[in-house]
Amino acid sequence: MKLLIVDDSKFTQKVEGNLFKEVIPDLEIYCANDGKEGLQKYSEIHPDLTIVDLLMPNMTGMELLKEIKDIDEDAKMVVVSADVQEKVKQEAYDLGALAFVNKPINKAKIEEILNIVGM
Repeated sequence: MKLLIVDDSKFTQKVEGNLFKEVIPDLEIYCANDGKEGLQKYSEIHPDLTIVDLLMPNMTGMELLKEIKDIDEDAKMVVVSADVQEKVKQEAYDLGALAFVNKPINKAKIEEILNIVGM
């Protein structure tokens, strides 16, 4: 399984990657530092699951969700963000996110994500 983590924090990329690896040891993990790089990597690797932060330079997470859905309507995307506003969550769902998980992330939230997306 291929996982793409799109977050401008290297620390968050590492933490999320390690937590996913605990649950799925043979996981291939790819990271992108902003939405623009995330879209490029998505197009190259076609991940099974994409984790998206919302607040990033060059292209926001919301813009990334829209761009990915435009090229792959079956994309499995989950937002992991510190933003807890209901209107923000609803916009993410409207753009194709399957789940919206609040930071910080932990192993239980990883398992919840995988359950929601059917993995």
